[in-house]
Amino acid sequence: MMVGAVEPRLWDAGDEPVEERLVAGVHAQCDVRLASIAAEMSFTDQEADQEAAFAWGEVDHPPSMTRAVSPSGFPWNQWAQVVLFHRQVSRGTPDIRGHPKICRYHTVSEAEGGRWSVAETDLNSIASARSEAPAPGRRPLPRFIAVANQKGGVGKTTTAVNVGAALAELGYRTLLVDLDPQGNASTGLGVEIRGIDTSMYHVIMHDVPLEDCVEATDVRNLFVAPASLDLAGAEIELVPAFSRETRLRRALEAVRDDYDYVLIDCPPSLGLLTVNGLAAAHEVMVPIQCEYYALEGLGQLLRNVDLVRRNLNPSLEISTIVCVMYDRRTKLADNVVAEVREHFGDKVCRTMVPRAVRISEAPSFGQPIITFDPLSRGAIAYRDIAKEVSGGPA
Repeated sequence: MMVGAVEPRLWDAGDEPVEERLVAGVHAQCDVRLASIAAEMSFTDQEADQEAAFAWGEVDHPPSMTRAVSPSGFPWNQWAQVVLFHRQVSRGTPDIRGHPKICRYHTVSEAEGGRWSVAETDLNSIASARSEAPAPGRRPLPRFIAVANQKGGVGKTTTAVNVGAALAELGYRTLLVDLDPQGNASTGLGVEIRGIDTSMYHVIMHDVPLEDCVEATDVRNLFVAPASLDLAGAEIELVPAFSRETRLRRALEAVRDDYDYVLIDCPPSLGLLTVNGLAAAHEVMVPIQCEYYALEGLGQLLRNVDLVRRNLNPSLEISTIVCVMYDRRTKLADNVVAEVREHFGDKVCRTMVPRAVRISEAPSFGQPIITFDPLSRGAIAYRDIAKEVSGGPA
């Protein structure tokens, strides 16, 4: 009997199995796929066992693997996506639609003797029938989002880089504008800011076209407009400048049809560079560290957003709040998250970014976490946040 012939629901609202044979079939097809990729990757038995343990949810972190492709050219990232999907199935929370590259698996049928036979098919038809809350309505593209928080060290640049990379992975053409003179968003994507001829300083201060500044990254669909140390002086140079608050807005207007998402990484201050970012954006994404001091600075940020809305940008709104550096071992983190949710409701992302060493290590290699360690908790969290922000793949 074909397993796919049963009612095409994988999970009900409580994430409990609706059809045990169908769930077993998904596991079986994943095992077939994992085995073939493991052979293609020339994994040792120990590596395959460790990865399988992670895929089945038996361990929380996979072994650290540095190979990018197999000897025959098979990308390790595809192995990572398959293992991640298998892990989600094992935990009862799969999202097949979130991984379009691996949706072509197999339909599993139960042959004589209770053995499984495998035939290739497309699981998207089953995924579309999952019994879950419908995805929120998508906002029209392009979307200009300022990532802002005047408090330093709250994961603002990390969030901008990784959400941008995750959006690009979903198929959205994404531009990350680095307005922070430290240039961490640029270096975190592998751009050496000391050797560039054109940066956001030249765009804002000398009206250089933004497209002359944009650099491609190693992540497909992700581009960056890098910062430079010269931006540190731009705050002073902008004071007597004409239309000083709207220079970035004019520069972005010229490329608005070239990108689906523009993320603006604002500096950790409330100066003219941040005002330029807020005046150019349609929305504000606010990363909040799960600690008490982060809440104190939020009030001042809200007042400044309201000031920019009333005087420069009537359409500006706080659309997304991301709780980062979440440590589930502490009661304080839970209290901060609960208080933020109480005040901001649905604007707070359901996914919280955990405090993880791998997230901190990724910028030193010039990579976002989704390519540096695709199966880490941080990579999974930022992928989920990108889906919440966008409403799903492009």
